[in-house]
Amino acid sequence: MITQDGRVTGQLERHTAQGVAAQFLLLGVLWAVTGMGAVGWLTGAVWGVVLGGVLLRSRKPALGPADQVTLSRAVLTGGVAALVADGGAHASVVPLMALTTAALVLDAVDGIVARRTGTESALGARFDMEVDAFLLLVLSIYVALFLGPWVLAIGAMRYLFVAAAQALPWMRASLPPSMARKTVAALQGIVLAAAASGLFPYPVALGLVAFSLATLVWSFGRDTVWLWQSRLSYEGDRSLPATGYRTDRSRTSHP
Repeated sequence: MITQDGRVTGQLERHTAQGVAAQFLLLGVLWAVTGMGAVGWLTGAVWGVVLGGVLLRSRKPALGPADQVTLSRAVLTGGVAALVADGGAHASVVPLMALTTAALVLDAVDGIVARRTGTESALGARFDMEVDAFLLLVLSIYVALFLGPWVLAIGAMRYLFVAAAQALPWMRASLPPSMARKTVAALQGIVLAAAASGLFPYPVALGLVAFSLATLVWSFGRDTVWLWQSRLSYEGDRSLPATGYRTDRSRTSHP
C-alpha cells in the first residue's frame, strides 16, 4: 500500500516531469516557428533539467497552485533564454516578446493565487524569486547587446547581493515589507521588456533603462543600509531566517 508520504512525493515528481516536458515542448515549438538552432536547444534544455533537479531537491511535498503558476513562468523564461542564446541581437523579437509578456503577466498572478488559496510558503517565495531573477538576467543580456554592457548590472544586482550575503552574515536577515521595493522589482522586467521590443527610439530606451537601473541601485542600497543598521539585532537573534528574503508570496523582496 502506498503511504501518504509516498503519494505526495509522487505528486511532486509528476509536476516536475510535466514542467520539464513542457519546456522541451516549448523548445520544439520555437524551433518550428523560428528555426532555432542547437545553441538555443542546449540552453533551454539545460534550464529545464536544472529546474527539474532543483524542484526535486526542494523537499516540497507537492507543488501548490501558486507554485504551478510559477513553474509555467519558469518554462516561458526558459524559452526566452533559448531565443536570446540562439539569436543574440538577432533573436526573433515577436516570439521573444510574446513569451516575456506572458511571463511578466504570470508574475502578478502567482502571488494572488498563493494568497487566495492559502498556500504561501518560504520555498514558494524563493522559487518565485529565482525565476524572476533569471528572467531579468536574460533580458538584461539581450538589451545590453543594443544599449551597452552596463545594462547587465540590472540582471547581476540580485546575484551580487546574494554573494555579499554569503560573506556578510548580517545581510541574511529578513527584510521588512516594502511597497517601494515591490514596485522597483516589477519595474525592472517591464522596462527591460519595453527596451527589448524595439518600439522605442534609442535615446528613449536608453533613458528608461538608465532610470530603471538607478531605482534598483537605490532600492538595494536602502536595504543594505537597513540591514547594516539592524546587524546587532540579527547577530543577537540567530532564530531569524538566514535567507535575506521574506517568506511570503507578496513579492516585496528583490528579484
